[in-house]
Amino acid sequence: MTAYAIANLRDVNLGAGIVEYLERIDATLAPYQGHFIVHGDEPERMDGHWVGTPVVIAFPSVEHAQNWYASPSYQAILPLRTENSTSDTIIVGGVGPEHKATDVLG
Repeated sequence: MTAYAIANLRDVNLGAGIVEYLERIDATLAPYQGHFIVHGDEPERMDGHWVGTPVVIAFPSVEHAQNWYASPSYQAILPLRTENSTSDTIIVGGVGPEHKATDVLG
């Protein structure tokens, strides 16, 4: 089942470190079949409080996402993001098209 690496970026210092991170991240995703599905668009807040810019990367499975995040190639560039922004990052498994909201009750 598809899994997602989701980050909420805030206070991004759009300097040389972030530029290098952006130039290198795609190469880290390729071996794990990861690709951006949300990146760089300002969110339209509908309700509640949201601060930041969401980033969503899709992977074929949670294992692919976990292996990407732990990979030497991604770990090598991770400080370029963490030292130049404030962010929260999670990995979460998706659901299929047949999923109903009440499925979480069972």
